[in-house]
Amino acid sequence: MKEDIHQYSGEEIEVSYDVERCIHVRECVRGLPEVFDPDKRPWIDPDNAEAGELADVITACPTGALHFERTGDGPAETIPDENSVTVAPDGPLYLHGDIEITTPDDETLLADTRVALCRCGLSDNKPLCDNSHAKADFEADSSIPEDHEGAEDVDNGGTLQVVPKPDGPALLDGAFELHGTDDDSTVQDSDAALCRCGGSGTKPFCDGTHAEIGFSSEE
Repeated sequence: MKEDIHQYSGEEIEVSYDVERCIHVRECVRGLPEVFDPDKRPWIDPDNAEAGELADVITACPTGALHFERTGDGPAETIPDENSVTVAPDGPLYLHGDIEITTPDDETLLADTRVALCRCGLSDNKPLCDNSHAKADFEADSSIPEDHEGAEDVDNGGTLQVVPKPDGPALLDGAFELHGTDDDSTVQDSDAALCRCGGSGTKPFCDGTHAEIGFSSEE
């Protein structure tokens, strides 16, 4: 996975910004326009807001492109008690919780609280989303299939391991709450295989279409 991290230092807080993970959701700009101004250089000025308020806005960034470290007193970002996966219409999968992306050989690639996973199959930064879905006019609703029963009596806490299979789906190992934003549907789930080729007929779940269309996770 690519990264291009820039640091912006303030008196009480330091902000890090990964250009490669930003897909311009603009939660930061809407939340604190006096700090995040894309028309200025530098575009982030951490001293233009109270450190606690800035930390709250940074943790609302759904992709994990923004993070912070306190240089003064104040709490650091905490790992959420529960894991969630939100299906964005025509867009990525937003993961929030104790997230760990690993190789099939259990090598950790990324550990974070906020991640956006590509589900259109076109990202140049797989398994992460790079906004290619917008350029390609990718269309996919965010509802959960009605016949998907999920898992009963699961605790959404603990580590949610994400294993992107070569030329295949993203395997999720752990409990989470799945949200479909089209119809506000919610289901408790665990150990799921989620489509990342863009072609599944049972999105967000994999139905084997990646093999039929020759999906390559390396392209």
